[in-house]
Amino acid sequence: MRSSHAGGPRASLAALPWLAPAVLLILGVVLFPAGVMVYNSTRDISISGVDKGSAGFANYVEVFSFPYFWPILGRTVVWVVVVVGVTVVLSLGIAQILDKAFPGRRLVRMVVIIPWAASVVMTTMVVYYGLEPYFGIINRFLVDVGLVDTPEGYGWTRNAETAFAWAVIVAIFVSLPFTTYTILAGLATIPTETLEAAKVDGASPARSYLTVVLPQLRGALSVAVLINIINVFNSLPILKVMTGSIPGYDADTVMTMIFKYIQNQHKVDVASALSVVAFVIVLVIVAVYVRVVRPMREV
Repeated sequence: MRSSHAGGPRASLAALPWLAPAVLLILGVVLFPAGVMVYNSTRDISISGVDKGSAGFANYVEVFSFPYFWPILGRTVVWVVVVVGVTVVLSLGIAQILDKAFPGRRLVRMVVIIPWAASVVMTTMVVYYGLEPYFGIINRFLVDVGLVDTPEGYGWTRNAETAFAWAVIVAIFVSLPFTTYTILAGLATIPTETLEAAKVDGASPARSYLTVVLPQLRGALSVAVLINIINVFNSLPILKVMTGSIPGYDADTVMTMIFKYIQNQHKVDVASALSVVAFVIVLVIVAVYVRVVRPMREV
């Protein structure tokens, strides 16, 4: 026992050279930019980028006093809840189908991963131009099935509510592959004997799924939800493409608001303060989620 305790610090020191690249990467890519962001949020930075000195908490006061801040925060919550919730529900069904043996399953699994492999901006642009009133193929289809009266009668991407709704649809579409494959990996770990025992006991397929399959998917499902919450909250490209041309703030989330502060108003200091607020919100969400759900806990 004494020798093992004595070897503990030595083993830790021996591991340092191997851990150093990862530690340096974390410092350079995560901690340093975060530190600069916090620092800039307390500075008075001009449009030209000149630091005029300390601003205290004035930038945070401007963020919270902005009349659209709370509606934007509420829309961000709707954005995250709807995208993540619908993605998980659809992925559960798709994963269940892909877990079954059928002709062409390998090809179908490869097709499912395409939205994940493709560029998010490219995918969003395809949908954006597909909704164009005069030449958009999606808009033409909606006219043909009778959901829209005339091709030029409605501009999906010209209206804040409909543009935001289509952004939600695109976000769900591009989030499905990762979530589906995560759940699919969880399904692969479920022993077939457990399902066979439930069947022998007379459990219906629905009851077997709810009482046997879902509990054993807890680890994979909780991790997928957590990663999706972080990704969707911080998502910018989809909303930027779908709602970026709409004036005002009726289609914004926190991330697009940060972008507008930088691009349109050239307020790097205020944008940094809003980024800190968003960062704290994400940390709180993750902390509460991990505390309540405990993704790594064994079932």
